[in-house]
Amino acid sequence: MNEEARGQQDEPELLRDQVQQVLRHRVLVAGGLAAGLLAGTWYAVGSAPSYESSGEVLVRAATINPYAATGISVDKQINIGSERQTAAGNAVAERAARRLGRDPGDVGDLQRHLQVTNPPDTLVLKFSYVADTPGAAAQGANAFAQAYLDYREKQTAGTVATMVKGYQNQLDPLTRQREDLLKQIDRLQGDTEKSTVLAAQANLLSQITQLTNSISELKALDTNPGYVTVTAEPPTKAEGLGTPLLIALGGVLGLALGLLGAWLRMIFDPAARSAETVARALRAPVLGVLPKAPEEPLLALDGAPAEQYRSVAFRLAYDRHFADRRRLLVVEPGGEGTTAAAVAANLTACFAETGTAALLVEADLRRPHLAGRLPQAPGTRAGRAGVLAADGDPWPGGRLLTVDAGESGTFELVPGTRVPHVARTLTSAATTRLIDQADAPNTTVVVLAPPVLSYADALALVDRVDGVVVVCDPRTTARTALERIRELIDGAGGQVLGAVLHPARPARRGRRRAAAAPAAPPRERELPTGTVTRDTLSSGTR
Repeated sequence: MNEEARGQQDEPELLRDQVQQVLRHRVLVAGGLAAGLLAGTWYAVGSAPSYESSGEVLVRAATINPYAATGISVDKQINIGSERQTAAGNAVAERAARRLGRDPGDVGDLQRHLQVTNPPDTLVLKFSYVADTPGAAAQGANAFAQAYLDYREKQTAGTVATMVKGYQNQLDPLTRQREDLLKQIDRLQGDTEKSTVLAAQANLLSQITQLTNSISELKALDTNPGYVTVTAEPPTKAEGLGTPLLIALGGVLGLALGLLGAWLRMIFDPAARSAETVARALRAPVLGVLPKAPEEPLLALDGAPAEQYRSVAFRLAYDRHFADRRRLLVVEPGGEGTTAAAVAANLTACFAETGTAALLVEADLRRPHLAGRLPQAPGTRAGRAGVLAADGDPWPGGRLLTVDAGESGTFELVPGTRVPHVARTLTSAATTRLIDQADAPNTTVVVLAPPVLSYADALALVDRVDGVVVVCDPRTTARTALERIRELIDGAGGQVLGAVLHPARPARRGRRRAAAAPAAPPRERELPTGTVTRDTLSSGTR
């Protein structure tokens, strides 16, 4: 399978992982949903209901015969856009205010509640009015419709009166001139002069007849500007989405904002948060996830934690890189290393349960504490381990302790001891020979080191241990910290075998509990001077 096909198969997994990470921020999602529901409820309950009623008016031009194809008309062509502006203007609003019994100063408020629209390809104006009550909405729409018709009729009547007056002003001089011509005709005796005056009279009479006809047609005009085709009626329900829908809409918007906040929190959250993110950062599998048990002892002898440790140990046993050398370094990214100590001790007990000679080396020489927290094996005798005494190095204190792991058997512990020069001690030949005990058949060495990002002690041991297990809490460990650990281990010549995840533990409470009721320290037993051999390690293993 090529890389492109593999990438396409990984896309659904990455998307599923992102969705799961978003849903982990339940507080943000639930907070957004609650805020949206509260906002929707507040808006639905706090806002006053509004009612809208509409009336329609058919606009027409003033004409003598509205059914004739042609005829005299004051308005040659109706511009419905201009009519819509007129209907929404101040002049119509003032007339509507008087009809509603409102003060003329309320014209602006009335216009804010009015909307005049024109359905496409019609000469119809639709008056929509919004009010707090159904009756007020219907009254407002009807008042504006009638006010518009009254205003249009008054404007048309005024135009007709102006035109009639103009024609009359032209007709009056012509009438007086005609009367003068009639008097001249009566006085004239000659046929020639009389025929000339008669011709002038005929021309004047034609003009008088034309003006008289125009005045008659204007006076016969139907000045009705239109008709109310739909009378506004009180609405039966309020406008808007309604209380249930507003609350639901607020919840949807709040949930969307909550998811957006969770997504942004996921994007800018430096913590790994999930096992998949830890695996990608370390480029190694997650070997196990420990259950949340902050009060458990250092050694988990039974129950779910013990089974989880056994699962991790078996996965490591079948890892080819670990099986070749059987050396394991357990570290934490930062902190105090308390969880790494529990993982190291329990993995050592699991290896001892398989019948191998297991040795736990506490390489934390700055804060050693395993000797006082692990139970002693009964029937063992105290002694000194000469493994490092031959080289004169003080660590690990010349002691080799046998730890009782219950049904898992026993394993050997080389406890840590405070030394003045930690780096020189960890890189000494004696430390190398101690770790090299894993080269003996059927032997496993587990090394516990301090947090890898706090001290360089773990890196000093990587080239001799090779296999590293990182113990971390993904909710408090940054992705960049895990990537830094992988780079450091790769640069030191080692390899990250996997990660063990655990929930956050109250470290201070654990320290107080350990100090208040410490476990009985393991007993020391005498060993011959020299190096630790496989027979020495196997002697304390069941």
